[in-house]
Amino acid sequence: MRLNSKVALITGAGSGIGKETALLFAKEGAKVIVVDINAAMGKETVTEILANNGSARFVQVDVTNEESVKKLAKEIEGNEQTVDILFNNAGISGVGQLHEVELETWKKVIDVNVTGVFLVSKVIVPFMVEQKSGSIINMSSCIAEIGLGNRASYAASKGAILSLTKSMQVDYAPFNIRVNALMPGTIYTPFVEDYLSREPNREAAIAKIKERQLSGDLGKPIDVAYAALYLASDESKFMLGTPFMIDGGVVNGKSS
Repeated sequence: MRLNSKVALITGAGSGIGKETALLFAKEGAKVIVVDINAAMGKETVTEILANNGSARFVQVDVTNEESVKKLAKEIEGNEQTVDILFNNAGISGVGQLHEVELETWKKVIDVNVTGVFLVSKVIVPFMVEQKSGSIINMSSCIAEIGLGNRASYAASKGAILSLTKSMQVDYAPFNIRVNALMPGTIYTPFVEDYLSREPNREAAIAKIKERQLSGDLGKPIDVAYAALYLASDESKFMLGTPFMIDGGVVNGKSS
C-alpha cells in the first residue's frame, strides 16, 4: 500500500491515463478525488474503484473555469481537509501546423492544457503549504523535448507545462512539496484513438507512430500510471523538478 491513507486528486480521471492512475492509486491505498468535466465517465471510474474495495468520490469540474475550480477547493475543505497528491492530468489534443491552427483552437488547447494546471494548482497548493508536504505531478509530454510535425498548439502547451513545473519546484521546495512532470510518448488512449479516427489510413498512421519509438509499439495507460505512482509515493522523495520520460524511446530516437 504505497499510498496508504493519502488523499490523491486526479484531473481528467474519467478515461485514459487519468482513469488508469485513479484505479492504481486506489489499489495502493489512496483516497482518490476523481475530477472530470464528464460526469458519466468520472462516476464510472469511482464505481470501478468502489467495486474493488477502494475509496473514491467524484467531483465534476471544468478546469478552465475559475469558479468551478474554487468550488472544488471548498468541497475539499468540507471533506478531506487536505490533498497529499495532485495529478494535473486533464488535457486535450491539438493538431495542425502553426499557419493552419485557428485562434479559437489555439486558445482552447492552451486554456485546458496550461491554464487548467494553473487554476487547479492555485487552489490545491495552499493545502500542501499548510501541511508542509505534497507531491504534484504535471502532465507534459516528450514533445516538449523534440520537434514533431503538425502539433504546434499541443507542443506549445506541453513545453509551457515543463517550464511551469521547474518554476513551481523552486517556489515550493521550502515547503517540502515536490513538483515533477510526466513526459509520455504516444500512449494508446481515447485521446489517440480520436486522432486515428480522423486519419484516412488508420493502419498506416499507427505504423508511423510505432516507427518513431524504439520500443516499436504504442504505450499503454498503465505504463504512465505506474510512473505517476512512483512520483506520488515517498519512494521518489529525491526527485524534484524532474521531467520523467515514459516515451518508448522517442526522445532518444531510432538509429539508422
